[in-house]
Amino acid sequence: MDRIVRATAADAQIRIFAAETKEMVQEAATRHGTTPVATAALGRLMSAAAMMSTMLKGEDDLLTLKITGDGPLGGITVTADAKANVKGYVNQPVVDLPLNAKGKLDVAGAVGRGRLDVIQDMGLKEPYVGQTPLISGEIAEDLTYYFANSEQVPSSVGLGVLVGKDYSVMAAGGFIVQLLPFAAEETITKLEENLKEITGVTSHFAEGKSAEELIDRIAKGMDPQITDTVNTKFYCNCSKERVQKALVSLGKKELQSLIDEGKDVTLNCGFCNTDYTFSVEECKNLLESAK
Repeated sequence: MDRIVRATAADAQIRIFAAETKEMVQEAATRHGTTPVATAALGRLMSAAAMMSTMLKGEDDLLTLKITGDGPLGGITVTADAKANVKGYVNQPVVDLPLNAKGKLDVAGAVGRGRLDVIQDMGLKEPYVGQTPLISGEIAEDLTYYFANSEQVPSSVGLGVLVGKDYSVMAAGGFIVQLLPFAAEETITKLEENLKEITGVTSHFAEGKSAEELIDRIAKGMDPQITDTVNTKFYCNCSKERVQKALVSLGKKELQSLIDEGKDVTLNCGFCNTDYTFSVEECKNLLESAK
């Protein structure tokens, strides 16, 4: 079971989130048929959304992370609820690029230049939207910049996805570390030293190490205290009933046009890639509900 472990350190001057997300990312990759670089990009953003969902205050709040870039992926959209249910997709799931200069999947090249939108729907008239430019396209660095500039919270984000030659997800996860306003200078210095020793999230989880062990490394010498653990998973709340409402919302004219074609109508949920098919007879029954 994938999970998010939350902790504090240095007498609660620091808060830490660490996530193990291998199963979630594999589910997304399988559903969308993503190539390795697309899997890595989508998996990184899903891992971040999973951790950030545990920051939501209300149980009905929703978080959406959206990357719009000029790279071949086109964009990535991920949504998470307050129970750490996560779903997401890439606009172009089949993208092949040469490895980057470090011999790793070129996520930055696949994403390109663009912007990051963080949308929090808290049940108010308008959702809160934070928007920052992409700094690198590597996603972790872009979120670090977002926290500092849009939420004014000094943070460090690490994300990683390891994809095998058979396209299977071998490891996935990440961390978010945030300094609270009263953090002492010596605490900040110690944290910076510890973070320099963490060469990669991917290698940590690929070695079979846990989220708790990652927290211990991040907060070494600062008395980390685990506060709780939250299960997280890929989950889409779509259903034929929900898709049916979308079909009705097309209006009588459009629905009648589909009926006149005399063929079944198939609609696809972009988040989980599930098809929902409606027969001509079902469409005729829906016509009465349409405006």
